[in-house]
Amino acid sequence: MKLNWGTGIVIAIIGFMSFIMYFVISMSTGENYNHDLVSEEYYKKELEFQGNIDATKNAKELNENIKIKKIPEGLKVYFSTEFNPKDITGKVFLYRPSNKQLDFEIPISISNTYLLVPEKRLLGGRWNIIVSWDYKNKAYLFEKEINY
Repeated sequence: MKLNWGTGIVIAIIGFMSFIMYFVISMSTGENYNHDLVSEEYYKKELEFQGNIDATKNAKELNENIKIKKIPEGLKVYFSTEFNPKDITGKVFLYRPSNKQLDFEIPISISNTYLLVPEKRLLGGRWNIIVSWDYKNKAYLFEKEINY
């Protein structure tokens, strides 16, 4: 059997379409390519966005904002010295963009001006840290990307 140009083009197009279909089906059904939403409660968080903007503005107006320092025991989150540590309430949320099973939250309950995030909870790599706290009925918010 002799192949001419038309037959070769048709075979090439069918081969290419087969490859693309295989690629699309394997990518959409494969467990390794499971893409979740960044947040389970996306729309609820969207409604709270203006409050976050105001809290971030409050934090930026402080004389000294949150400082994060890596130490052998973990991460130390330093609060401003102008606050009384016993009156600070809130939470520290660590978000791992590559694996939502590693995300965790720590309530703020401190007697010094810092909070220690234990090293055993942190794996090496990129983390987003969100510190949300209230002091005398005023909300504050601090967000930062860190590499641990």
